[in-house]
Amino acid sequence: MSTAYIVVTLLAAAWVGFSAWSVFARATWVVEPLAEYRVPRSWWPWLGTAKAAGALGMVAGLFVPVIGVLAGIGLVLYFAGAVVTVLRARAYGHLPFPLLYMAPVVAAMALGFAA
Repeated sequence: MSTAYIVVTLLAAAWVGFSAWSVFARATWVVEPLAEYRVPRSWWPWLGTAKAAGALGMVAGLFVPVIGVLAGIGLVLYFAGAVVTVLRARAYGHLPFPLLYMAPVVAAMALGFAA
């Protein structure tokens, strides 16, 4: 297991974990766009839970690789769904945000496969 893989995985997990915390804390910069995109309020806790589970799964994947792969796939699908949601809302200026969360997850998975 390479040092780069470990560092990128932990940073990606922390970044996604922060995103989950932001949903749970109802941070203005998160909930205002969700409302703008017309994401039902009842979904918000589930979205935060999915992100938190993905972040924990990435860390667990350092010890049990299959869990990390599944968590990474789940997070990539999650953020791909976020991209679709932003596009459907025609909030094109917000498009970079889900991609910024997806990028380190993809990088961690690529490093994991390369190791």
